[in-house]
Amino acid sequence: MLVRPTIACVVPCHNEEAAVGKVVCDLRAALPEAGIYVYDNASTDRTVEVAREAGAIVRQEPRKGKGNVIRRAFADIDADALLLIDGDDTYDASRAREMVDLLFEGPYDQVVGARRETVSGAYRAGHAVGNKLLTGAVRSLFGNDVTDMLSGYRVLSRRFVKSFPALSREFETETEMTVHALHLRLPMAEVVVHYRVRPAGSKSKLRTYRDGRRILWVIFNLARRERPSLVHTVTAGLLALVSLVLGIPVITDFIRTGTVPRFPTAVLAAAIMTIAALVLLVGYILESITHMRQEQSRLVHLAYPAPLRSPHHTGQRTGVGPVPIRKASSNSRPH
Repeated sequence: MLVRPTIACVVPCHNEEAAVGKVVCDLRAALPEAGIYVYDNASTDRTVEVAREAGAIVRQEPRKGKGNVIRRAFADIDADALLLIDGDDTYDASRAREMVDLLFEGPYDQVVGARRETVSGAYRAGHAVGNKLLTGAVRSLFGNDVTDMLSGYRVLSRRFVKSFPALSREFETETEMTVHALHLRLPMAEVVVHYRVRPAGSKSKLRTYRDGRRILWVIFNLARRERPSLVHTVTAGLLALVSLVLGIPVITDFIRTGTVPRFPTAVLAAAIMTIAALVLLVGYILESITHMRQEQSRLVHLAYPAPLRSPHHTGQRTGVGPVPIRKASSNSRPH
């Protein structure tokens, strides 16, 4: 007997009274069997009342920041498929059925809604450039299976949710999700979705430069934690280069005269080279620890079954754009 999979929709909100009602109604139309949870993040307007009137289950997360909402929701909700969508009505919620079906059909652990503008100005120029730069940095460090790293429209499997640590506090959480999937080589797919302007009365909480700096810092910390040998090798190489720049003239003087006239410089060069060697050694030790931690995450991931095929799958797709636009390699699919 085919078991009906459970589906949950999580809508993080902070002062979204102008848009959250429509988002909930659109999700209800696309996924009538899903539980829709609006997580209010310290709103000061009528977000809670509007969400309840639209039929959503409203929960509170008083600690401000989208990462805090995701951390709370992932701990609270248990579902075969968990859909994340922002409460500002910039994403096309009517594509939710298609994305959920694709997750079960794969099966995939993550389906990302890759954004495409429907009208000029929906995607601010600073955000578009920043997204490209940050996505390029993550692709260079962790893999080439993502084109929109910062999309807030995703469908995740149960095993993704339960193996994801959710350490970020604010808008860096999408970066953390992307790196988690890439580093564990989880099967992923992307679906092109329309991205539109916010409705009147809804204001963006993003700050291009502030959030960009924060995400760059998160990428650096993720690289330091997930690729320690690379980070420490580069750091050790730079230190070794400084040591050589300082030490080669001292060695040249010693070969020519048999004396060391710049003894403090010689000591400094030797000390920096010693530090470089220690940094390199620490990098390899941390790489071994990281490998063990990845094994543990993988075992947690494998403790849950692959997503079941949706009984609502019809074999047809709706909407516009090629689907999916990029998939993980076949050897990363679960068995």
